[in-house]
Amino acid sequence: MTFFFHAFSMKILTPLALGLLAALALAGCHTSSDATPQPAPGPIPTAARDTLAYSFAVLGCNRVDNSDLNLATNPSTANVPQLTQTYAELAALKPVPDYLFFMGDMVLGYSPDSAVLGRELRAWGRLYQNNPLSRTGIRLVAMPGNHEVMSGKNQPSFLAAEQAWRSAMRPYTVGSNGPAAGGPDKLATDQSQLTYSFDYKKSHFVVLNTDPVGAEATVPLAWLQADLAAARAKGAKHLFAFGHKPALPAPGGDGLSNGGSMWDVLEANHAEAMLAAHNHLYFRSQQPSYHPWQVIAGNGGSVLDASASPNRLFYGYTLVKVFTSGKVKAYSYGRDLPTNGYLGAITAATPTTVRDSVDLTWK
Repeated sequence: MTFFFHAFSMKILTPLALGLLAALALAGCHTSSDATPQPAPGPIPTAARDTLAYSFAVLGCNRVDNSDLNLATNPSTANVPQLTQTYAELAALKPVPDYLFFMGDMVLGYSPDSAVLGRELRAWGRLYQNNPLSRTGIRLVAMPGNHEVMSGKNQPSFLAAEQAWRSAMRPYTVGSNGPAAGGPDKLATDQSQLTYSFDYKKSHFVVLNTDPVGAEATVPLAWLQADLAAARAKGAKHLFAFGHKPALPAPGGDGLSNGGSMWDVLEANHAEAMLAAHNHLYFRSQQPSYHPWQVIAGNGGSVLDASASPNRLFYGYTLVKVFTSGKVKAYSYGRDLPTNGYLGAITAATPTTVRDSVDLTWK
């Protein structure tokens, strides 16, 4: 801004007017082409730290092959070196996970004699109780696989096996609100302590028996829909389902015969994931146009699937972290196979590392 004054005008201006004109001229020298008033900048907000709300670990399929069965030296029929290593690593995590979900096939089973199954399960329980992990505060939740409830390969589940499971695994069962015999799902036996749900820190967990008597390779969809809908109505922020057989199996593997319908139920209720085993590998997938994730952590220690690609040939577990922001992330921890066979000792040559990670947040 420029001011022009006639000499005569300058003579008649009072000192006050001269001061005012000088101030205007000074202000004009600092005026930009855009004179729109701008708000004073406020303090920059500090980003909220995304803290861990809780975490849980999952794995399944740790039992030995029938050709390696030796009840005299290993009554638990577990792959003890791999199981012990996983327990040690979970105990060393900071913080230790709140839960460990063991998703079936932890013992060889497959016996028509339920007493044999009971002895194997009790030996497996002693193996856990004698391990330092059991004294860290972690809560172990176990669920049956086909090896625990069937009399043999491709054989039906039977009542005595379900009863043996309930008796031996009572310390690792945390609910009893599952479906009774009959009902909308027309179940042949009482499933209330084999399929059930519970809440923890604004999350809802559903444990599923994927081989109920008379309805093998299925889950009770009517009960599941009602349970998840009720959890959402009560304000659950996260929904997770766990079972031995996956709804969406890995390529070359098998799973639930009603897995597609189960996925519709998970989608309708905004469940983040189903975590499963049965296929002997680590694998994750997401159906096109669906939000829930299928995470298969069947790499607990049993002989790995021959069809698995080389980058999935590792033993370990999967850790899921739930954050206060609502984000959910999963990390697959794995170690290479021992050079002297799947039952071989774990050495420094096969360190455990994060092999995969995935954002499970519903979006």
